[in-house]
Amino acid sequence: MLRDDLRTLWTEPRPPDAPARVRRDWVLLAAGLAGVALEAALREDVVWRPVAVLFAVWLCVLPLWRRTRPLATVALAFGSVILLQAASLVAEPSEPVGLNTGAIVLVLVYALPRWGSGREIVLGGAMTLAAFSLCAVTDDVPAAEQVVGLVFLLLPGAIGAAVRFWLTARARQLEQVRSREREQLARELHDTVAHHVSAMVIISQAGRVLAATDPSAAVEALEGVEEEGARTLEEMRAMVAALRDRGVGAELSPPAGVADLERLVRTPGGRLRVDLGIDGELDALPPAVDAAVYRIVQESVTNALRHAVDATELVVRVAAERHTVRVSVRDDGRRTGRGRDGYGITGLRERATLLGGTLRAGPGTDQGWHVEAELPRARSESVVHSRPRR
Repeated sequence: MLRDDLRTLWTEPRPPDAPARVRRDWVLLAAGLAGVALEAALREDVVWRPVAVLFAVWLCVLPLWRRTRPLATVALAFGSVILLQAASLVAEPSEPVGLNTGAIVLVLVYALPRWGSGREIVLGGAMTLAAFSLCAVTDDVPAAEQVVGLVFLLLPGAIGAAVRFWLTARARQLEQVRSREREQLARELHDTVAHHVSAMVIISQAGRVLAATDPSAAVEALEGVEEEGARTLEEMRAMVAALRDRGVGAELSPPAGVADLERLVRTPGGRLRVDLGIDGELDALPPAVDAAVYRIVQESVTNALRHAVDATELVVRVAAERHTVRVSVRDDGRRTGRGRDGYGITGLRERATLLGGTLRAGPGTDQGWHVEAELPRARSESVVHSRPRR
């Protein structure tokens, strides 16, 4: 078991999309260099002042590459510590060489498990422990202080590993939410296509009966429609079956849509007064868009009931335009927490993107929480695909 865990750690890849440099990196560099300058100017007991200053500046510069080159920065930093400690053993100065500003190296200890691959974490951790062990052996420091120093050195690495684990788990959950939303959309599309294709098969079968006295070409065309429709229906069912988890069944019932919004907002038990406004021609929406409108309003109402503090009213507006459908849900309450999108909002954004639309969610300019979505609707003009005449 332990061997498998070590093998898994060794083969762990780097986290994706590591930023090269951000603004806080330059702030960190400026703060580090300012600390070096102040300490070098104000401290009188600095041993080997030029060497100590250059070494501290070197440690301040290395964090600029801590995300893209975590192992290299750790190796250079703690390799320099080892060389400096070895030089101290030869020259035997009266005090340890270095500035307190060199504690910036802890940023590299944090970055190693946060951004490094598994083998980089192992190799960089070995280099860090080697440098600490050399300092512990050569410096005349009590054992208790050495233990405290080791904990202080390893704590940023533990924090970096915890942050990485938490972000990885959240990314995995978000991907599961997106997958479930795609599966649900696929089911709804399956229901719609299955209905129309079934109708096509029935019509083609009736056409074969009625076309008994017509030219044989008509019968062949109807047979082709029937065959193609049956094949399409079979392939669609196979595709959706592959999308579903095995052992999880689902009834192919018609999804709720705009027509069900009145029932949704009148559900008993709600503590908010819901002002629902529907404007425009919404009877001929594509089923996928119709269901998406309902899901956006449903999730927004649920979130308002759960998270809107001191809210009294929820305003829901659904407006149909020529080419788009706009959905707006706003409450007048206060929101607690940091305002990060929940998994429900993530799923709705994924659905809107799959349909070619957009969805935005966030705090309002004055109060409350706003959800704004724009979805494309069916074209108003008919597109006729004519087959070439023989």
